Amino acid sequence: MHLLRILLIVIVFGSVASEAQSQQRYFDERYIYSQNFIHPVLVNPGATGIQDYQQLILNYRNTWATFEGAPKTITLNFNGPIGNRLGFGAQLFRDSFGALETSKGMLSLSYTIDSEKNRLGFGLSTEYIQHIVSGSALNNEIVDVDDPTLLQRLDGNQFFDASFGVYGIYDESFKYGVSFPSLISSKINIEDGDPGERDLGYIAHFAYSTRANNSDIGLEPSIFIKSLNNIPTHVDLNLKATFLDDQFTGAVGYTLGADKRIGFLLGAAVDNLNFYYSYNISTRAFQDYNNGAHELSVSFSFNKDKKKATTVESAPDPMNPSN
Repeated sequence: MHLLRILLIVIVFGSVASEAQSQQRYFDERYIYSQNFIHPVLVNPGATGIQDYQQLILNYRNTWATFEGAPKTITLNFNGPIGNRLGFGAQLFRDSFGALETSKGMLSLSYTIDSEKNRLGFGLSTEYIQHIVSGSALNNEIVDVDDPTLLQRLDGNQFFDASFGVYGIYDESFKYGVSFPSLISSKINIEDGDPGERDLGYIAHFAYSTRANNSDIGLEPSIFIKSLNNIPTHVDLNLKATFLDDQFTGAVGYTLGADKRIGFLLGAAVDNLNFYYSYNISTRAFQDYNNGAHELSVSFSFNKDKKKATTVESAPDPMNPSN
């Protein structure tokens, strides 16, 4: 196990040194989520405020659980409508992977177009991202404390990014979207070099919700296609089922491409509070050295019932012509 910990540190520092030599930006963190079919706003700014209520989402993911130095990620997202057709979102992101630490702050705005059967949101987000190597790395006996690349990374790399996304809901059943993360990227500490050339990344999403007549069971198959910076293209396939008027949720998922993994999700709703837990395991050899990936999210909806009640109260009574 000691040998594996050393190997992990070498991999992390090797990727940092490689970034310095090739002037490539770090990988896009949007690939990590397995619950993006539950909360598409985590990966697509076009979904900002697409619903008629405000929502607060807290997401935590522990990848390669029980392996020392494994990635741990926490995300806090708020989004909702702020006026006629306008939506606003804010997000904080923190990730630690061995000695590499990533922090991000994001603001997003969206504009929604409504028609008789279709709701379409266009979103733009601006992001500040910082990557640093933590000072604890200097305490490891295999690290050269005089390495100029390591010392430079202790000060961190900062980026300013802009992303664009489109997200739509047709006939309250077909969901679709595409986002272009880091469409514009600029390095702030320019003396350390520019970000270099990057391939255009994207996340495409399609889902279809259906419910049998006189049944409280709903089904929603979905697909996410992710092609991101420094991440091989991969596909997430999911099948979600809801029960008892969406009070309980279950789902299974399978990922092809960058990481072949299978998993399941369980969820429950209590009034405006929703809980979701998912577990994933990889089919690759490294799974023998960790306990899989655990992801937990909690979301709270504001003014959801109030808006519904207002709609019901304001609806005309067909039996009373005076309304």
